[in-house]
Amino acid sequence: MQGSERSLALGQQYTSLGSQPLLCGSIPGLVPKQLRFCRNYIEIMPSVAEGVKLGIQECQHQFRGRRWNCTTIDDSLAIFGPVLDKATRESAFVHAIASAGVAFAVTRSCAEGTSTICGCDSHHKGPPGEGWKWGGCSEDADFGVLVSREFADARENRPDARSAMNKHNNEAGRTTILDHMHLKCKCHGLSGSCEVKTCWWAQPDFRAIGDFLKDKYDSASEMVVEKHRESRGWVETLRAKYALFKPPTERDLVYYENSPNFCEPNPETGSFGTRDRTCNVTSHGIDGCDLLCCGRGHNTRTEKRKEKCHCIFHWCCYVSCQECVRIYDVHTCK
Repeated sequence: MQGSERSLALGQQYTSLGSQPLLCGSIPGLVPKQLRFCRNYIEIMPSVAEGVKLGIQECQHQFRGRRWNCTTIDDSLAIFGPVLDKATRESAFVHAIASAGVAFAVTRSCAEGTSTICGCDSHHKGPPGEGWKWGGCSEDADFGVLVSREFADARENRPDARSAMNKHNNEAGRTTILDHMHLKCKCHGLSGSCEVKTCWWAQPDFRAIGDFLKDKYDSASEMVVEKHRESRGWVETLRAKYALFKPPTERDLVYYENSPNFCEPNPETGSFGTRDRTCNVTSHGIDGCDLLCCGRGHNTRTEKRKEKCHCIFHWCCYVSCQECVRIYDVHTCK
């Protein structure tokens, strides 16, 4: 299968959808099942697109200090380039965070009332507790997860190892949303007392989802591919490579190919290298100049930046500031 087919349908025309009228046929890279989904549920497609964009932005935040920093390519249908062609940890994370982003954005837009086919979740099991009552708009994460599953997994319809891996990681991302749902409550009563609390289910900040999945990336399980003969033909499945380790659960990320080191530019792997990347000279981690620059060393230059300083609050009500010029050392990889 070609790389553009293997990657998520994440072209720039797709992730920039929003206020403009949506024509499903104009979205590049959709497989037939996704095209049918788009036409049947056209009003939630802007939130699907927003979810993909949210996932990409979170990926770039989580990997901002690493050799691969989730770089996107403006003029390509597969906006991460060849990076997702391989069944690596990076591919696992991108699929998980994008699928979680779609579930998250659809769930939120439904709660905000932007669609007529979804809304708040009314399936509460009993009262939340003494002095509490259900109220507000509980976010229907089950619906968001369903949309994400129908749309993202539509591409993974082959009986091969890569489809199995992508579906597993897609589901891991969506399960993270469900696992992080929590109660939000508002107090009611005289003079701010809390005689009664109105509570509803809410999603966390998406940053919490990104942090959790980044931890799963760091502890992702390496798998091996096994082939089985079934009535429909040969089917590939995944098995944990190391029997001594705990097998991965549905909440873990899985991969079966090693990542490139991303130190040098390589168009075949999609690596841009780390030359000219800003590094942290005081850090001993992957964002430090030693590791991020792959032992090549770094350059240092000074930058003058204008900043607001000596700010004073005036009653009532404005703040006045002076403008200061500060000098910073900037370190970049050789």
